[in-house]
Amino acid sequence: MSFDLFKYDPAHPLLFTQFYFWAFFAIVYAGFTLIMQRAGSKRGRLHARNIYLMAASWFFYYKTSGIFLLILAFITVSDFLIGRQMPRSKRPKLWLILSVCIDLSLLFYFKYAYFFTNIFNDLFGTSVEVFDIFAYIGNGFSHDGRFLVDRIILPVGISFYIFQVISYAADIYRGKIKPVTNLLDFGFYVSFFPQLVAGPIVRASEFVPQLYKPFFLTRRQFGIAVFWICNGLLKKIILSDYLAVNFIDRVFQSPMLFSGFENFFALLTYSMQVYADFSGYTDIAIGVALLMGFYLPKNFDSPYKSRNPQEFWRRWHQSLSRWLKGYVYIPLGGNRTLFGRPASKLLASNCNSFLTMLIGGLWHGASWNFVIWGALNGVGMIVNKCWRAISEHLRYVLMLLLAVGMVVARQLTHGAYPLINMIEVWVLILWAGTSVWYVGWLWGFRTDTNRFIGWVDNAWDVLQTFVYISFTRLFFRSASNLDPATANHEAWATARQMVHQIGCAWDNSIIWPFMQEYRYVVLLFVTGMIIHWLPDRFKRRYRLWFAALPLPLIILAVVAAVLLAYQFITADMQPFIYFQF
Repeated sequence: MSFDLFKYDPAHPLLFTQFYFWAFFAIVYAGFTLIMQRAGSKRGRLHARNIYLMAASWFFYYKTSGIFLLILAFITVSDFLIGRQMPRSKRPKLWLILSVCIDLSLLFYFKYAYFFTNIFNDLFGTSVEVFDIFAYIGNGFSHDGRFLVDRIILPVGISFYIFQVISYAADIYRGKIKPVTNLLDFGFYVSFFPQLVAGPIVRASEFVPQLYKPFFLTRRQFGIAVFWICNGLLKKIILSDYLAVNFIDRVFQSPMLFSGFENFFALLTYSMQVYADFSGYTDIAIGVALLMGFYLPKNFDSPYKSRNPQEFWRRWHQSLSRWLKGYVYIPLGGNRTLFGRPASKLLASNCNSFLTMLIGGLWHGASWNFVIWGALNGVGMIVNKCWRAISEHLRYVLMLLLAVGMVVARQLTHGAYPLINMIEVWVLILWAGTSVWYVGWLWGFRTDTNRFIGWVDNAWDVLQTFVYISFTRLFFRSASNLDPATANHEAWATARQMVHQIGCAWDNSIIWPFMQEYRYVVLLFVTGMIIHWLPDRFKRRYRLWFAALPLPLIILAVVAAVLLAYQFITADMQPFIYFQF
């Protein structure tokens, strides 16, 4: 009998889109059902369930990350022991600091070693190279030098489970929860496999109480769980993977081979790809967890319906946004203080929001492109807050001055700077829209009294927010899926080339031929956006309708969804984008 199925194969990790995962889940669920039906007392069933699912989760992570399971085990033991000490200590804050230092030290070592080494070398003119101390220790035990000491590999999902255990220590310190008394129960919380490698980030106060609640799954909940799983698979395979393989990856790999319009459309479609990919993963995770009686927090709320960047971040990756708000923004002072000192509400809020977004950008990856991406989101939030704080007359005057300034800047530079050209076009479009809105406002048209005007105003804001968020993703996508040793250089080169093409190589004559050649890409993108913009009440209605279907019809629907997804499957299954974080 071959034991290959139990070995770690980096070329074939357990992905939600692979048959092997669903075979694994079927076996796990069969054992789960047996435990819940035949274990002894109620308390015994819960304890057996938690141990069983922890073992399954550790096997899942081993098949995904191999020996890095040891890092997960170390984090589990250290935070469990520290959590137990907090209520007993007269200085619980010291234990909290110890926990955060241990957790962040591991995160910084594995994720940011190349980034900060490069900064150090640039500042001091040195040639320091990274050294994998864990690989060195491993070679000491193996005696065959199987580990590379000059290369640090990022463990899958480390950012997610590190943030998760930090929330555990912080929630104990704040008195929101009591420490988990059983190491295996705590290990289950840290490693629950549906959300282990790509979220959502589950705060301890949300999940730990579920460790001790009995299994409960109604007929409707079962239907909803199946719906989320099918919905996530269709998003990932049909929208995300197809758009990536057939268009987006081609443009980002060689931006100079494509026109300005094609580069711009690649940014828009990438926004759809990353949403379909990440929300697809969390949809599947929520559905799989629900089948086992566990509730994971909602992670997306139609983010491309947002009217401004601030609203976008309330709708996008909500578990991370809540984490950053609760454990970064508020400790920084929120809208009350700045660096611990009293400040005006607007100043404190803006500065702390910007710092939070910088940290959020750096959380996503060790590259200046991620820092720029976070900074642009922070600037967008600040500009929006300031814009809403000024009068209608001042808004129009500022927009007019900005438009004139950009036209003059382009004339003075003779159109030689692509970024200035891009900003000029966008500012002129914004000025035109602002002018129409301002004239309507002077004539007495109000968004709160005229339904049509309100709809147009909302659509305009949503469109501009989507374009801005898509532009920031230029830096996000450029820095993704790269070797950490060369990420900064390659990411910056890609971003610079795309800006050049959009700003200097725009050719309207290519638009119609492009629409014909990439008609399926365009059709999928438009269809995805239409579905995304459907009213929330309508989406909720068809989810409940699906959940209420007779079981044979649900089975037929699942078979149909699998057959449909199969038609779009690419030769090589695409990993989920957020696995790298």
